Amino acid sequence: MKHTPLYQAHVDAGGKMVDFGGWEMPLNYGSQIEEHHQVRTDVGMFDVSHMTVVDFKGIEAKAFLQTLIANDVDKLKTEGKALYSCMLNETGGVVDDLIVYYLNEQDYRMVINAGTTEKDIAWINAQADGFDVSVEPKFDLAMIAVQGPNAREKVFAAMSGVEEVAGELKPFNAASLGGLFIARTGYTGEDGFEIMLPEKSAEFTWKMLLEAGVKPCGLGARDTLRLEAGMSLYGSEMNDEVSPLEAALTWTIDLTNEDRNFVGRNALEALRDEGVKKTIVGLILEGKGVIRDHQKVVTSVGDGEVTSGSFSPTMGKAIALARVPMGATGSCEIEMRNKLVSAKIVKPPFVRNGKVLV
Repeated sequence: MKHTPLYQAHVDAGGKMVDFGGWEMPLNYGSQIEEHHQVRTDVGMFDVSHMTVVDFKGIEAKAFLQTLIANDVDKLKTEGKALYSCMLNETGGVVDDLIVYYLNEQDYRMVINAGTTEKDIAWINAQADGFDVSVEPKFDLAMIAVQGPNAREKVFAAMSGVEEVAGELKPFNAASLGGLFIARTGYTGEDGFEIMLPEKSAEFTWKMLLEAGVKPCGLGARDTLRLEAGMSLYGSEMNDEVSPLEAALTWTIDLTNEDRNFVGRNALEALRDEGVKKTIVGLILEGKGVIRDHQKVVTSVGDGEVTSGSFSPTMGKAIALARVPMGATGSCEIEMRNKLVSAKIVKPPFVRNGKVLV
């Protein structure tokens, strides 16, 4: 299995290492629930170095990205501004979801998912044919996500010079400091930073954050945090055969510029005109039990399926995201161990910035 530059730090800290898409990564360091609460109430950090940074440079970098992704990078005008979007295939299915950062008209940075990296790079290179743009995967970078209400304070305490460049940084913006790229983004529903840095600097930075009181957290807590925050996971809420229209990601599509013929546009417009049949909703179990992925969901307008299910440590209840027929509201039932258990359909997110919203 592949290892990130922080592998030894995880082992030394007693991390429970598991296979995560071919990477040996920490699931937790003893208690997934304690790590979850740590991020909601204070601050925690995650090694997300398995994700891949890709830089796009050249006089046609902007024009290329306008065809590659469903959102429009023309919205990005200031250095460091970020945009969330999806790359689509010709049928409107999601190749991957991603964040792209604007540095200038000829320089953009993108972060793609770990498990889809090889597929994504091949897809991007194929689409780049004919454009004057260089596609540069940065496999020599590590990434540390520091998340929680006290994340900014602890990062500024641990890393000299960061407050000067990132102290006034607004959400979904990034700044550079030497070899550091500091983005005020995350996947937990809490404030914080995702810090991209040279892999040779990763272990030292991790230790500095530890000394400042930032506790390491594993991928288990990262998943329950993102689920509470109503954030989609590639391979669960969306995939090559599911469009953003069916994944409650319509907000990541921009059809304003009729001359912008991005990959998958025709399929999306046809699906929209035909009428989208399914969407993603939130579920809260009303009885005891834990909702699991792929369980059947029975609604008043037809059946659906759980896409991500787990126990919510913040709410003390079982919650889920599910793909159900459009128009499903109110109560539903989930098939659990050959029994139907009552649940409530809600609009995600369940929890953001430490507050229960449903």
